Amino acid sequence: MKPSDDFISFFDESSLEHRIPECLLKRVKEHKVSIKYNKGEHLFDEKESPEAVYIIKSGTAKLSKVGAYKKEQILRFITEGDLIGYRSLLCGESFRAKAEALTEVEALKIPSDLFVELLQEDKSLAFEMLKKIAYELGESCDTITFLAQKTVRERLAEMLLTLEQKLGTDPEGFIKITLTREEIANLIGTATESAIRLISEFKSDKIIETEGRNIKIIDREKLMKLGHV
Repeated sequence: MKPSDDFISFFDESSLEHRIPECLLKRVKEHKVSIKYNKGEHLFDEKESPEAVYIIKSGTAKLSKVGAYKKEQILRFITEGDLIGYRSLLCGESFRAKAEALTEVEALKIPSDLFVELLQEDKSLAFEMLKKIAYELGESCDTITFLAQKTVRERLAEMLLTLEQKLGTDPEGFIKITLTREEIANLIGTATESAIRLISEFKSDKIIETEGRNIKIIDREKLMKLGHV
């Protein structure tokens, strides 16, 4: 079973009042807060202590970490309804990645101790978290296969399809995210020059269209064949 795509509803007060004691509901009302972040601002940084978990109410952010040679590696993108920050909290360790707003982002911030208490009290939330952890473990396994067994061309094709599916498109059909060629390269595990060359080839083959950093898929069927999706 796929986990919920909308953790906001799990923390809606009208929903919580049927699942948790009144005293705990009062604490939720008092301590959960909505915070707005501008593009480029961090929700949290690597090596920070997890003092809260975050639920994205609107906008898009990215989870990334700095690897060897101080090169940033994007781990995944976070959109409306996503819950982040819980893994480090449950493991009792500092954040191993940073969360950065790619657009204007509004997030619901829930203090760590309150979140843990909710997990202990609310069986529905606890079960949803189990599904989420299991689902993301499966995604991690897919990512290992993606990087280890597919060619760079295949990885680019699949990555573009995944971004379109997860983030959606604007009225003109462009994927709702602007990425540098370097960011695209680190997503598919290649050099920036290789990513630039492949994007140019996809354009020449009329598979995609670009406008600055924006990308539109114009031949989805061919892209699926290229990526073996």
